Amino acid sequence: MLTDSKIRFIEFMMAADVLRFGEFKTKSGRLTPYFVNTGNYRTGAQIAGLGKFYAEAVKETLGDAFDAMFGPAYKGIPLVTTTAAALYNEYGIDKPYFFNRKEEKDHGEGGSLVGYKPKDGDRVIIIEDVITAGTAVRETMPILQGCGAVRAEHMFISVNRCEVGQTPGKTAIMEVNEEFGLQVHAIVTVQDLYEYLKGKEEYTEILARMEAYMDRYCVFE
Repeated sequence: MLTDSKIRFIEFMMAADVLRFGEFKTKSGRLTPYFVNTGNYRTGAQIAGLGKFYAEAVKETLGDAFDAMFGPAYKGIPLVTTTAAALYNEYGIDKPYFFNRKEEKDHGEGGSLVGYKPKDGDRVIIIEDVITAGTAVRETMPILQGCGAVRAEHMFISVNRCEVGQTPGKTAIMEVNEEFGLQVHAIVTVQDLYEYLKGKEEYTEILARMEAYMDRYCVFE
């Protein structure tokens, strides 16, 4: 269902030039009529607003029933930082966060993690941008598993593209749920984007391409 909150988030992404329509190649090599690039957030107002959307999703889904937040390098770093700040500012939920370096540091304290140091038994939530084929998730989970006996059961993303992963008939999100027990929560889905565009005459051509793309690559539960 396309709620007012979802409409606000879609228009927020479009205003920031984060959600774009045209022709793009995804990480999985597919040509898509829309693209979400959280790297285009570039102002204080934008990143603060984004944090509020993520914080709302976390609060509504889990409340404060988690121990720490992880943001995978690189785009997950500002995402987890602004989410942590917004959770505190908006809801008084003060949780630690951490992220990884792509290259392990060989001086000072060393290591590949920055911020909070996870402990055995910690319930860690992951803050990411999107999932297309699940490639980034499969890179992220070994990092968390290398932290010790932590539990990573929830991931929050901007957009669920609902796209088939490596297994016919299953989305990448279904696959990572089966592989890692990871539940993925999206602020909006490709269906929400489609419903939004249906009300805009100027997107008639994009709408047709969205339909073709969804028919070819998307799986809906």
